[in-house]
Amino acid sequence: MQGIELAGSPEVPPDLAGVSAADAPTSRVLPSRAMPDVAAAKDLCRYLDASPSPFHAVEETARRLEVAGFSRLHETDAWSLTPGAKHYVTRADASLVALRVGDRPAVDAGFRVVGAHTDSPNLRLKPQPQAGKEGYLQLGVEIYGGVLLYTWIDRDLSIAGRLIVEEPDGALTRRLARLTGAQCRVASLAIHLDREVNDKGIVLNKQQHMVPILGLGEGAVGVERLVAALAASCGVDPARIRGFDLGLHDAAPAALGGLDDAFLFSGRLDNLASCHAATSALIGAPEHAEATRLVALFDHEEIGSESAQGAGGPFLRDVLDRIVAATSPDAQSGLARAIAASFSISADMAHAVHPNWADKHESRHMPKIGRGPVVKSNAQQRYATDGLSAARLRAFAREADVAVQDFVTRTDLACGSTIGPITAARLGLPTVDVGNPMLSMHSARELCGSADVAAMIAVMGRAFG
Repeated sequence: MQGIELAGSPEVPPDLAGVSAADAPTSRVLPSRAMPDVAAAKDLCRYLDASPSPFHAVEETARRLEVAGFSRLHETDAWSLTPGAKHYVTRADASLVALRVGDRPAVDAGFRVVGAHTDSPNLRLKPQPQAGKEGYLQLGVEIYGGVLLYTWIDRDLSIAGRLIVEEPDGALTRRLARLTGAQCRVASLAIHLDREVNDKGIVLNKQQHMVPILGLGEGAVGVERLVAALAASCGVDPARIRGFDLGLHDAAPAALGGLDDAFLFSGRLDNLASCHAATSALIGAPEHAEATRLVALFDHEEIGSESAQGAGGPFLRDVLDRIVAATSPDAQSGLARAIAASFSISADMAHAVHPNWADKHESRHMPKIGRGPVVKSNAQQRYATDGLSAARLRAFAREADVAVQDFVTRTDLACGSTIGPITAARLGLPTVDVGNPMLSMHSARELCGSADVAAMIAVMGRAFG
């Protein structure tokens, strides 16, 4: 597998010396210390810092793909696909599918797909975001996804997303915009005014208590100045802005930390860490393989995936259908036959056991940070894993010399879900759900293991051949 660094760095294989198979017949154990070489984790930090919104994540992914020789396809064009060709296509600026065309027609060799999602829970600006009282300029926001609300309090927050701009000829174009540094904050209430908060806990009303403070003043002046700053960041006249899709994010950069740099601290690890791993694996995959290999990165997973660019929409099916048509033009039932020969990995971060709340985990399914990817299973099919798809993932992991862990939600707790069951049900793709273990999921600032980054890339690399 090729290196993760874009500027021609050497290969970054996971250093798994000392792995033991003593714990269980289906799971090996990685060393507790971080790998000495954390180049892949550092590269993930760069990816995270470049991706404060789903739009920026797609832009950064596309940039990396183009550096690696992938060319852009447009949905409005006719596609001509040749064996070994490398392409990508985007939808709505926030979803992307990248592909390496197989040496054999898709109808015969099928697809190898890794799916992930570009969005993360956060605070999104309302269409009319001017707000404020008591002499403060504030921003009206909506809660996007399952935000862990209290983690957004007393954070230095910045703003990023997409502006819709009317050009002089009347055409509407999209520009990515972002501000750096601390722009606003959701302030907490002093303990002197709520003496029982540490005993009874904080209860936050989404409408009343999650309104960020932007500055001092009255009226719409704060939003006007904010829009002007965003327009300046991408070189457009603020008077030409006709709409926007903007959200808040933790302003602090991603960082390695802990003893031996064992941890990676950042916002949006769920699920940009999986997007980074999938993209890195596809870039580093062998030039040629029989099957067509794809990475599918979707927006809107955190709110159910039901959108034109979400996993519940037609984006992936449209791409697969066009690949079949381009590589097997005369095949009958081409897409159905290709899917029957395919395999999919749904990559989304997994719940590591928490040392302070270990009782929240099922006793024999307690993934640990630094000990490899986690296969996620659920009898209600909240995850798409079954015995066969799990076995295939474990085979890839063995080939990569990477340990695998298991996660099952406690039977008395509700289980979350991923894009896995959605794409499996919509397309009939055999699918396994897998993710790297992490803590603080859906926090403004999350935590994963630096050693796990290269391990996941290695497993996905084996899936890609």
